[in-house]
Amino acid sequence: MSTETPADQTGWSEETSRLFIDYGRYFVPERDHQMHIIAALLSYLGGPCVILELCCGEGLLAEVLLDSFPTFTVHGLDGSAEMLQRARERLIRFENRFQCRGFDLASTYWRKPEFPVHAVVSSMAIHHLTGPQKQKLFSDVYQMLLDGGAFVIADIVEHQNEAGTRIAAETWDKAVRKRSIELDGNAEAFEFFEREGWNTFWYLDPEDIDKPSPLFEQLKWLENAGFENVDVHWMLAGHTVFSARKPRVG
Repeated sequence: MSTETPADQTGWSEETSRLFIDYGRYFVPERDHQMHIIAALLSYLGGPCVILELCCGEGLLAEVLLDSFPTFTVHGLDGSAEMLQRARERLIRFENRFQCRGFDLASTYWRKPEFPVHAVVSSMAIHHLTGPQKQKLFSDVYQMLLDGGAFVIADIVEHQNEAGTRIAAETWDKAVRKRSIELDGNAEAFEFFEREGWNTFWYLDPEDIDKPSPLFEQLKWLENAGFENVDVHWMLAGHTVFSARKPRVG
């Protein structure tokens, strides 16, 4: 999807944030299911843990994690002031267990946190980085994680041929239309999805803010960064959840 008013190096804007707040529940296939998969992948972590969320948005995933794991603390980073305000309001009941601040995903200044990190999670964000930027991010996340820590990503991915891209595009359209009818009893949200050209697989522009990379390449980049247990857990309409762990020493 294109944007006229870039707010950071990825091209995301406050206008885009407002649209995503309004329409994310329609546009992200099985969003609730994805978030619960991410929580399940962190269930092996024991005791008090610190989770760093990249592009925390309005706090939906953080809420699932904080509700699921009473000893977890989530540090949420986002480039949108509006998203951060929504997250603070949503998660005020968790008090100091949720902390957030602004950042730029493509920059590196934030990648040496002053606190231990047991897991890094991200949903629908990393595809805004180029391939080399993703490789650098994966390497930096590996360095910031404690031994045995997890890196869990939910995102859209590039397909390797026209048939795969077409299947992803058609399936995404069907998922959004179905969700629109389920929630509202009409197809207005799907019609907006079409009108705005939100389906990356139909309308991908090299100059757009979306820069998905093939899933296989990203799995290899995680391995090359030093991660183990690299695995894929869910996929639908070009959206996927995958993860990796930093080896334990000894």
